[in-house]
This record gives sequence, C-alpha cells and structure tokens, in this order.
Amino acid sequence: MSYEQSISFIAQPGGCLTGQIRVPGDKSISHRSIMLGSLSEGTMTISGFLQGEDSLATLKAFRSMGVEINGPDDNGKVIIHGVGMHGLKKPETDLDLGNSGTSMRLLTGLLSVQGFDLTLSGDHSLSSRPMKRVTDPVIQMGAVIEFNEKGTAPLNIYSDGNNQLKGIAYTLPMASAQVKSCVLLAGLYAQGETCVIEPAPTRDHTERMLQGFGYPLQVNRLDEQRSKICLKGGGKLIACDIDVPSDISSAAFFMVGASIAEGSDITLNHVGINPTRTGIINILREMGADITLSDEKEVGGEPVADIRIRYAPLHGIHIPEDQVPLAIDEFPAISIAAACASGQTVLTGAEELRVKESDRIQAMIDGMKILGIDCEGTKDGMIINGGEFSSGTVNSLGDHRIAMSFAMAALNAKGSITIKDCANVNTSFPNFVSLAQSTGLKVSS
Repeated sequence: MSYEQSISFIAQPGGCLTGQIRVPGDKSISHRSIMLGSLSEGTMTISGFLQGEDSLATLKAFRSMGVEINGPDDNGKVIIHGVGMHGLKKPETDLDLGNSGTSMRLLTGLLSVQGFDLTLSGDHSLSSRPMKRVTDPVIQMGAVIEFNEKGTAPLNIYSDGNNQLKGIAYTLPMASAQVKSCVLLAGLYAQGETCVIEPAPTRDHTERMLQGFGYPLQVNRLDEQRSKICLKGGGKLIACDIDVPSDISSAAFFMVGASIAEGSDITLNHVGINPTRTGIINILREMGADITLSDEKEVGGEPVADIRIRYAPLHGIHIPEDQVPLAIDEFPAISIAAACASGQTVLTGAEELRVKESDRIQAMIDGMKILGIDCEGTKDGMIINGGEFSSGTVNSLGDHRIAMSFAMAALNAKGSITIKDCANVNTSFPNFVSLAQSTGLKVSS
C-alpha cells in the first residue's frame, strides 16, 4: 500500500465552529471488530465501520487469509462470515498493513501460532516504528518472530503448527493498550492462563469486545492505577453484531477547535465515551472548557453520548499524569488548546508520544515555534506558553493527527496556515476537510 505525499491543507484564519455533526467511527473498535469477527463462529454485522486506510488495512489482511467479508458499503456496514479460531489460511503474499501500527501490533499476537508462516510489512512510516514492545512478550510465550536489527518491521512470523504458546504473567513496561491487546490476543491460543498487569489504565476495547464475543476474562484492580487482566487459552468466539461509536480521537479536533474559537457552539453526536478514552474531556475541562454530555447510553458494551462544546477562555495547567494514558492520541490537539490558553501548560509522562506515527512531541513543538508559540519539548512531554498563532507553513510529517491539529489552530491565528504532507489523514478521517468546512473551519486541500 502506498500513499500520495503531495497533499497540503491550507487553513485560513478566524471563524468559529457551529452545528451538529457525527465524526467517523472509532478506529480502535473498527480494527478489533474485524479481527474478532473473523475468528468467531457465525456471521456478524458491523455498523458504522471506519472506512479509513488503517482499518481497511486490517480488513484486507483478513480477506487475504480466507475470510469472507462483504462491504463496507457507503454507510459503513460490513458483514463478516467468521472462520473460527483456527480457520485462517496462509496468505499468498506478505500482509501489507500500510501505515497502521494498531494492525501490526495486534496481529503480531493473533498470528503468532496459526500454523503457517507469514510476513507483516508496512509503509516507510510503519517500518520505522518500534515493534520489540510487542514481539518481546509474544516470543516469551513461545512465538518465533524475526525482525531487523532496529526491532522494526517487516516481521517474519514462523508457525509450523508444532510451536505452542504458553501463558505468561506479563507486566507492561509502559501503559500501552496495543501491547496489552497483543499479549491478550496471543493468550487466546496459549496453554494455560495469560495475565497482563498494566501500570496505569489504558483503553479497554479489547477486553470489552472479547466479553461481547462470549470469551471469559477477569479484570482485577490491584490499586488505584494498576490492573491485572487474565484469560485462559483454548476458548472460542461467538459472532455478535457491533455498532461502532464515533471516535473520540476524531471528535477531539472539534472539541479543541470550538474551545479556542469565540462564538463556537457545536454538538458531536454518538461519540464513544469509554472511561479509558475520556482524558481529552477531563483535561479540557480542567483548562476551563465548556463541555456537556447528553443522551448517554451503552451500545454494544461501549458507552456513547452527544458532546456539546461552547467557546470558553482556557487557562494553562500541569496536565495530571494519570490522564496521560487516557488521552495519548489526543495530545497533538491538546497542544493547540494549550497554545491558545492563558499561562503555561506542562505535559509530563508522555514518552509514548515520541514513537507514534511521528515523534509527536517534536513535530508539535517544531510546528508551534514556526507559528510563533513559545514552547519547548522535554524527554517525556512539553512546556507550552499560551499566545496567538501567526501565519506560516508547517510539516505534518505524514502524521494525520498533527495535520488535523494544525488545521484547527487557524481558528485562532493571525494569518493562514499551510500544512504539508497531509495524505495520511485518510487513515483515520477520510472526510475531514468537507466535514470541517461544514462546521465553519476555513480549510481546503
């Protein structure tokens, strides 16, 4: 899979965000619904599937392994005819996962003992991201995986049907939902019990969805921060229908945009408010944002709500470290809010941001400095002094979240902002430009 890298966004200054919109489906849930649906017994329907390149990469991978998948149609409806836990077939070629780190990290666990050899590959960006964090525990369980000397893709997985995984108790060295999910998914095929101990709460979509598919697991709170999640191998998954909530990570850009642009009043419908994902709401509220939730309900085990955001003056804060894992993907957007707030905002405990699609700490600092913001990066975060954005050209480095965050910055800028290398916005938010235009953002591509 290749990406055209010549797309730029041009965002004109001023304006505000108004109206009611529904942002695309949650990417994390879209990935997992394809994975577990393919391995389930029976036929399932997914509604609201995110038709971004990342989640489509997961869908194509399972089609390549013999799973019959119909769709997605224009409304994001997907029908999966599950093949059961041991029904996947050897793909004819490498599984090219494009830019999707979630696909590669979770599939490393699922595909480590399927009875056939295969290779997981990706584009230049994905091939530069660290994978030892997922390969190390799975190798401890008995998997045979080869990678290059830098610990990055392509990953060669060898499974002749004789190597059997064994359950382990694994303490995560960092709070990472992807590593946790990789180990738990490998544990589905392991002898005995597999347990993951996480040092701080991370998104729990995998645990919720496994239970939704009828796979028993136990979650025990060890203290205020740490949890232990355990399951036994050898079970089965029973197909169930899934309605994918709107992605709070995509909603985050509009939450920040409305918070910094005077006159804004926007409602985001049917947004997933899983408590392991609501750091963006908690942090913005602590900064003074006016955010209210309504029509709260549960859909397929996931809580959802309509979120209304009205402009309110923001002030700088020291971001609580217990909120960092709950908002790890939203910090590019939160950085824009901090740059528009009065006073200083300090982020610590966010080392994970340096190994995302880009080094998000450095990318945001570089871009904000170009646009006249007084800020600096630290080893595990950043220090941002509030101000006003000037005109300028920034490079998103092919990172979709960096691109969309700087587009929102134009709402509080003195001049236009040009954002380079924006093609990968299609990985998570294919209709971003048109939807943003409909709310009042003056952006074009």
